[in-house]
Amino acid sequence: MITPEQATADGPLMHQWATDLFPLCRSLTGAGVRQTLRYIQERLPTNNKMPGLTIHEVASGTAAFDWTVPDEWTIRAAYIENEKGQRILDFQDNNLHIMGYSEPIDQWMGREDLDKHLYSLPDQPNVIPYVTSYYTRRWGFCLRHDQRTALPEGRYRVVVDSVLAPGHLTYGELILPGDTTEEVLFSTYICHPSMANNELSGPVVALALARRLMEQPRRRLSYRFVFVPETIGSIVYLSRHLARLKERVIAGFVLTCVGDKRCVSFMPSRLGTSLADRVAKHVLAHKAPNHYTYSFLQRGSDERQYCSPGVDLPVVSIMRSKYAEYPEYHTSADDLSFITAEGLAGSLELYLECLAILEANLRHRVMVCCEPQLGKRGLYPTLSLKGSATQVRDMMNLLANADGTMDLIAQSEAAGVYAGRAIEIMRPLVEAGLVRAGDPPEPKAEPGAGP
Repeated sequence: MITPEQATADGPLMHQWATDLFPLCRSLTGAGVRQTLRYIQERLPTNNKMPGLTIHEVASGTAAFDWTVPDEWTIRAAYIENEKGQRILDFQDNNLHIMGYSEPIDQWMGREDLDKHLYSLPDQPNVIPYVTSYYTRRWGFCLRHDQRTALPEGRYRVVVDSVLAPGHLTYGELILPGDTTEEVLFSTYICHPSMANNELSGPVVALALARRLMEQPRRRLSYRFVFVPETIGSIVYLSRHLARLKERVIAGFVLTCVGDKRCVSFMPSRLGTSLADRVAKHVLAHKAPNHYTYSFLQRGSDERQYCSPGVDLPVVSIMRSKYAEYPEYHTSADDLSFITAEGLAGSLELYLECLAILEANLRHRVMVCCEPQLGKRGLYPTLSLKGSATQVRDMMNLLANADGTMDLIAQSEAAGVYAGRAIEIMRPLVEAGLVRAGDPPEPKAEPGAGP
């Protein structure tokens, strides 16, 4: 698969993609979402076998399980002026200044009435908070708390030039077929304005993953990438594809908060025992041993939908600083300086390690009784060099567990060997005919109801 050096090389490119996308005003619906999807679409190669990213529109009012697709929100301008005509707050300066889904208004009011529609963070007075009101009609502005408290008495003109009307929810989908129909799902969201770690790090790492996978001459597994508005987008997607996802998806990942370099975090699936849990835990134990594991009770992204009862897809998240756990979260401080090329590349490398192991996660059965004679096949070191004893020990321990019942991850853990290294050890044994690589162990999720 892809080397760590290639992942590192993608770091600056991913940061540039995030820089390009940062100014766009995204929300659950609207032009910013479509612009973001077109940007991603343009950076994915297409050919007859891989048509690239397809963009889908779902009409407002469409039912999706217990939810309904909301009206589309279009924001053209939003500002507050004082009596001298000076703009003290302008959406054009920072799109976090407007509360998401604000309804239109053009009205003069006093300082006291205006303050009822202002949002700030007293404990973080120098940042702008991110606030939305998707399903209740209201309007509002967000600003630094020190700016809010400094507003003098007087009259203010408040203008929100927006439209809330029937339209569409937009999402993107990329399918990369492999030799089998077993799929790995990647889901990321495209609905937050101008936040780097909590929003853009997910889509840009997903884009880099997809491009690297498309470069591979052959893939055993198939891959499904979805770019959706958080919560309502994944619910809509599941309402349309649940039966197929339950039939095909063997492992899935929500890509979110993967851009900084402070830490590595892990969010398990609801049950914590899926193949996605196993491969993520194995990789993190060897590649990020100081990572922090959260409880599923601390969930907050689209794993809420993918792991919900009745859906129960094997979906986890490998993150950097987890959403809602870092002070910059949902504020203007989650900017392009918070994410780094190194942080993005490190997350990409962890996911590529998971994919390499999933691709090779077959059952192995040794084809001779007793220990095989490795020397006559050129598989045993003829010199006693530093490390050669470890190499032989690991090979023999892997062979000792090649009974045809364990997949590569279980076999590696029983032998005390990292699965990424086990792939390299097992390859010449398979080529020499000493070991047969068979099908991966079942169990898959039971097919469920759904269109």
